[in-house]
Amino acid sequence: MQEKRNEHGQCKGNHEQGAGCCGKQQPIQRFMETSLLVLLAKQTGHGYSLSEQLKDFGFVDINVSTLYRIMRKMEERGWVLSSWEQGDKGPQRRVYAITQGGRAALDEWIEVFKQRKSNIETLLSKYTEQKKGGGV
Repeated sequence: MQEKRNEHGQCKGNHEQGAGCCGKQQPIQRFMETSLLVLLAKQTGHGYSLSEQLKDFGFVDINVSTLYRIMRKMEERGWVLSSWEQGDKGPQRRVYAITQGGRAALDEWIEVFKQRKSNIETLLSKYTEQKKGGGV
């Protein structure tokens, strides 16, 4: 089935039942994209600084090519803009900034993550109740 997305690149739910969001979307990639949007909502950043700051979100071993591929996709979606600036002690570096579209996508994804957090808390609560009762 053909997936359909809104203007922020998010799934509009037109996928096969049980396939997950658009079937192929990797949740960890969405989490990384949202984490990057959070960082860029605070200040512009370049690849190395963003990869360092992503450690706060649990991304400790980030493949730089993966990071740049994700940033390129985010730019294609209109979530970020990039430009070149002179590095402190070396060659130019690409600097990223969030767009209004990126801010809107961030707001939407935060709502999705809040709902997922609630669902996970429910799951953990039920598990804990069952474990206390000897059911797990």
